[in-house]
Amino acid sequence: MKKISIFFLGLLALTSCKNDPDNAAGEIAVEQEQKIEPVSDDVLASAVIYEANIRQYSPEGTFDAFTEDIPQLKDLGVKVIWLMPIYPISETKRKATGDLSIEDIEDPEEREKYLGSYYAISDYTDVNPNFGTKEDLDELVETAHENGMYVILDWVANHTGWDHQWLKDHPEFYTQNEKGEPVDPLNPATGESWGWTDVADLNYDNKELWKEMTEDMKYWIAEHDIDGFRADVAGEVPTEFWDQAVVEVKKIKPVFMLAESEDKDLFHNSFDMGYNWEGHHLMNEMAQGKVTVKAWDDYMKKIDTTYQQDDYLMNFVTNHDENSWNGTVTERMGDASEAMVALTYTIPGMPLIYSGQEYDMDKRLKFFEKDTIPKAKGKMWPVLEKLGELKNSNPALHGAKEAAPHNRIQTSNDAKVLAFERAANGDKVVYVANMSDKPVEFTMEVTGNFTPYIGKKDFELTENGNYKFGPWEYVVLVNN
Repeated sequence: MKKISIFFLGLLALTSCKNDPDNAAGEIAVEQEQKIEPVSDDVLASAVIYEANIRQYSPEGTFDAFTEDIPQLKDLGVKVIWLMPIYPISETKRKATGDLSIEDIEDPEEREKYLGSYYAISDYTDVNPNFGTKEDLDELVETAHENGMYVILDWVANHTGWDHQWLKDHPEFYTQNEKGEPVDPLNPATGESWGWTDVADLNYDNKELWKEMTEDMKYWIAEHDIDGFRADVAGEVPTEFWDQAVVEVKKIKPVFMLAESEDKDLFHNSFDMGYNWEGHHLMNEMAQGKVTVKAWDDYMKKIDTTYQQDDYLMNFVTNHDENSWNGTVTERMGDASEAMVALTYTIPGMPLIYSGQEYDMDKRLKFFEKDTIPKAKGKMWPVLEKLGELKNSNPALHGAKEAAPHNRIQTSNDAKVLAFERAANGDKVVYVANMSDKPVEFTMEVTGNFTPYIGKKDFELTENGNYKFGPWEYVVLVNN
């Protein structure tokens, strides 16, 4: 409808110009659609990112079904939507179950239920017909923009599916064995297959590949107003490729780049944010009693010395890999889950919500078959809503290029109690948690006038600074 309206506005403007003797040049003034402001560090500083698994988000598994829910994501503080790969999936060597591909499944009806890996792409410039059309995707992007959210695509530059046209037209784009045959990705340390047998490894020694891959990335920015990319296994692709590709893409408009990596070298030119993999694994280990808070403290000190001041990471308790292969949040973190979620919002960086997390999802989503997330709001929705509001609005939790500092608060039991403060422009946020499965009593000094924002409901600052927390109990305080 909007395109039709603009067409008629153009006709009216043209008629007006013909009747206007002062418009000698015949200029046409056409009212333009209002766009979302360009993505920027200021916007990203207070952002929450949402990973959308289109296939599993709804029973329909379509763009349209997800688009319907975009407005309510604002309630969770979401400012960036990351779409898992939306492209057609290769049929050849398509993953089925275990080590089997669909070629190993004899029953035709059984074969049909295996939809393959999102990351085995047959065409970088088309959409999976199961999800809908490009017009449906455009509607998704437009709806996101109208609601103040940016949309980034999952970009899989390391490999393609076995049906990709390049395998016929440009076999030189692929890593080949001694027989000249394309191979699936190999572990550089051992030379053995990673087991990703449904994809063919791309060879970035070939500079013509760089050109073709970059053009495919530019297509989505120029033709579908996409706002950036999440780069799958970014560290397996030469940093020099990303550097030149991002320069070319940014000639069209500013973009946001997320690397599935914590390699600090990727942040120099190409990427805005990386994965906080090490922090995530430490959260799992703390929740499972395998490490104490000291390990976390050591990690935060390491972060300060390893990364540049303007580097930042994505914090998460789950994502598509973790959920499907390593277990649900409850499986991995148990009763510590909510304290860990709150931690991802209060440390420097950007918190992630994965499809279903907001609905207390407690199952592993199938990866190669159709599945569906729950859609009933329970305990987690209001928690994420409140944390998202704090992240969006409180400068003390800003976490992008100019992150508010993170200062450890010493307690009498630092092996079990994690406490820290972040502050900016007079605003302060304090996080305190018992990171153990036993009750703890401890002392700490927090000066100032603070109010509990979320977590332990009966928390009060005392003059003697003595506190009792139950197992995995936490509180987030804000200054008045």
